[in-house]
Amino acid sequence: MDERSESPVKHGEYKVRDGKLVAVDVTVAEGRIGTAHVFGDFFLEPDDALEDLGAALSGMSTTATTTELAAAITARLAARPDPVQLIGFDEEAVAIATRRALGHATSWSDLTFDVIDPVVLPPVMHVALDEVLPLEVVAGRRNPHFRIWDWDSPLVVIGSYQSLRNEIDAEGAAEHGIGVVRRITGGGAMFMEQGNCITYSLVVPTSLVEGLSFEQSYAYLDDWVMGALAEIGVRARYVPLNDIASEQGKIGGAAQRRFAGGVLLHHVTMSYDIDADKMGEVLRIGKEKLSDKGTRSANKRVDPMRSQTGLAREQIIDGFLKFFRARYDTVDSTYSEEELAAARELVETKFGTEEWTARVP
Repeated sequence: MDERSESPVKHGEYKVRDGKLVAVDVTVAEGRIGTAHVFGDFFLEPDDALEDLGAALSGMSTTATTTELAAAITARLAARPDPVQLIGFDEEAVAIATRRALGHATSWSDLTFDVIDPVVLPPVMHVALDEVLPLEVVAGRRNPHFRIWDWDSPLVVIGSYQSLRNEIDAEGAAEHGIGVVRRITGGGAMFMEQGNCITYSLVVPTSLVEGLSFEQSYAYLDDWVMGALAEIGVRARYVPLNDIASEQGKIGGAAQRRFAGGVLLHHVTMSYDIDADKMGEVLRIGKEKLSDKGTRSANKRVDPMRSQTGLAREQIIDGFLKFFRARYDTVDSTYSEEELAAARELVETKFGTEEWTARVP
């Protein structure tokens, strides 16, 4: 049995993005932190400043926010006669680990994920499922989950706050027979033809990103995919606020939506092999925006995933699924008939309506 389960010591950890692991052990008495010990694989100069990290936390309320805990550490270090260097971590990382020790956060190891392999559906159904499934998690009828989209027809999915007429060339969309749907998350347009991109949705309790800023939560929730990309030969990095990029340029972008009830939807679309000519005729894309999507000219394909890996889209998807299953506790799942019926109803009453799609004209 884990000795910590029978000990008054509470343990929390936080791995800094592109940095080091920070761990904190605390004891609690009468609503305040009693003792606090900070440790990890970080670097710290001078050595004795480690004691100040723990001392700064002692006496703080167990309900103190990440900002308040970090401020206490900063003040303690600033009061020293010599400068302190935190290398590979910072005060905020210590505060986040402390909040986790106090039970305000969930870790990946606390969760079991439903994994839903690609199921071919009209793309508007996947947009609707991004509303249906998080609410199922809120209601306790489904686990946190990871699912990869697959679709049978072309569609442009615009962000919740984008202007329809500013994003879409109506004549170009009609000429190519491509419809438009507005999703519930922010961000930019997704140009989706069969086989041209890879899209996944991850639904987790918001407690998993407790203490993280919005920017940090994007990188934290996609840390796993950086490892998955590396395994297929793509050296990727996160570019704030919500982009995934390689040395050759942007690969994809993420978007989020937080639901009442403590559930967060995080989804990502990555370009696999997009017809940039057609995309340029359907979307109103200026040169600057087009270059952000991986090309300087519309007279070529946007294919960072295909060209950098040499793999078929299905192989990349299989690699993502294998990596996610190996890294986390998972069970295989699929969409229930009730979930699909609820999604169809939302297509009829919301996502398939002009009122919703043109809510920002």
